[in-house]
Amino acid sequence: MAKFSANKNTREAAKNQAKNILKQISEKHVGTDRNNFDSLVKLAEYANIHLNCSLREVTQEQALLYLLDRSVDHSQSSLDKDTLAFQRMFQRAEVSDPLYKNERLPKIQSEIEQSNTSRCYTQRQIEIIYQHQTDKFALSTQIAASAGLRAHELLTLQRIDERSPSTRNKHLDAKKLKFKGIDGKKYTVQGKGGLIREVVIPNHLADKLEQHRLELSQRQIDREVNYDTKYDIPGGQRWSNSFTKAAERSLGWTNGAHGLRHTYAQERMNELQKTEKYETALAIVSQELGHFRPDITLVYLR
Repeated sequence: MAKFSANKNTREAAKNQAKNILKQISEKHVGTDRNNFDSLVKLAEYANIHLNCSLREVTQEQALLYLLDRSVDHSQSSLDKDTLAFQRMFQRAEVSDPLYKNERLPKIQSEIEQSNTSRCYTQRQIEIIYQHQTDKFALSTQIAASAGLRAHELLTLQRIDERSPSTRNKHLDAKKLKFKGIDGKKYTVQGKGGLIREVVIPNHLADKLEQHRLELSQRQIDREVNYDTKYDIPGGQRWSNSFTKAAERSLGWTNGAHGLRHTYAQERMNELQKTEKYETALAIVSQELGHFRPDITLVYLR
């Protein structure tokens, strides 16, 4: 696999990779080809810097995770344009993870068009919601809320002695202060773009989690992505749907399971700013949530 680093040549390398793909998928229409090229260049840059691979080596799963990351601060039309370009690449180009011609990439919804207001829950509201879930689903809700996890990340939990976090450039102060004031056991999850990051789960929840540890990992499919799970707890869309239904039953409304990450972000920012500068606190929360850019975290702080 090719090796890449972020430097002044990254953009040019991405353009060359996109041009090679475009030759294979060209619609022979200037506007369409221009849109496809723009989308492919951005994905190539992302792959070169964050995935350490070329555009043609990007998997369907990695492309979807890239789109999910962009869904926080990009419009639906922008996401749809990117999705169509990537779909054409996987269907027509010589890539490592091709799609059949009659297959489609799933549609990714834009978060900024779903809601422009706060999606937070109070701790009391979270408690009420999980009290209306069965034990396993309630445990997943408590873990997701306490560690700021995405729905699919519940399926990727591993103890930190079993899998090391990914390495990437970090804000040095944030790196030293990450999880400041949180008491618990360290695990890792695999987030967007394949990033493996540390998370901390409170001791009493970690003890309950270990009671559901599987002797052998099990394969689960969520939103057309395969996961090897180590724990017999629900995650992904199955848990997300349970959370939404429990919230609607108990509260009469819902901000979705993703609202738990908004709660985590706001509460952590409030706590950290008691001792740290705003920029440092933002960098810490960004790393804890698994965002590649701190400005994405600002969406969670509305």
